[in-house]
Amino acid sequence: MNSPTIEPHKAKRGEQTTLIGIFVNVALVLVKGIAGWLGNSYALIADAMESATDIVTSFFVWLGLRTASKAPDEDHPYGHGKAEPLAAIVVALALVGAAILIAVQSIQNIRVPHEVPAPFTLAVLAGVVVVKEVLFRRIAKVGDEVDSSAVKADAWHHRSDAITSLTAFAGISIALIGGPGYESADDWAALLASGVIVYNAYHIFRPSFGEIMDETPAGDWEAELKSIAMTVPQVMDIEKFRVRKTGFEYFIDLHVIVPGDLTVSQGHAIAHAVKNAILEAKPAVYDVLVHIEPA
Repeated sequence: MNSPTIEPHKAKRGEQTTLIGIFVNVALVLVKGIAGWLGNSYALIADAMESATDIVTSFFVWLGLRTASKAPDEDHPYGHGKAEPLAAIVVALALVGAAILIAVQSIQNIRVPHEVPAPFTLAVLAGVVVVKEVLFRRIAKVGDEVDSSAVKADAWHHRSDAITSLTAFAGISIALIGGPGYESADDWAALLASGVIVYNAYHIFRPSFGEIMDETPAGDWEAELKSIAMTVPQVMDIEKFRVRKTGFEYFIDLHVIVPGDLTVSQGHAIAHAVKNAILEAKPAVYDVLVHIEPA
């Protein structure tokens, strides 16, 4: 059996999509930052700041995937898979930090009168929303296909950027249509965006933290495992089961009930048969520890 580490092709796909996101964000930071400065829009500048955090967090995602793909060593006999959800948690914390910074600056701008943003900033934001949504959908699809919490987190970071841009678009539109007296609509939009970013950060953090804590993964594992185990002759039922996710792979502990009059050799053979049946039926499972319980 291979070392317990994420499958190379999965790690490679995750790394490739992450690098694409980094390159796109570098371009967007420059475009949004310059447009926000020239167009007098803090919402657009805040959007650029959010994209800048995308670059940093995407790098951590890439690093997490690289680390998770390393083979086990003496100090990490189960591999380095936990680096993957750790990277997702870094993304979530960075989002919270960016949201706080945006909120503080937005409140300051609301209290200080300023000019209405330039109309051309709307065109910039519209383009950003399209680019970011396309990027989100592409990376989220890869995250689902390779079952990576870090890649999914990276995708949601792009979605939060699209939402930030969308709220900025709405705020600037209100400011331009309303005219004098509505100058702060742009800043209120940035403040609203900071709340959305925090919500998305929780959306990223919760499943990743659960994985770090060896929380049972989503899905009806008990029914699936019982169905598979019961295909093995002389297996009567499942008494206990535990499932945990490490990187892209799953580890299972299973208690199988068999007739009490079987020999040790027969019980051993049944345990191996159950293990092989699960590994064949669920390729994402790396290892299965089967404990035989007499009826």
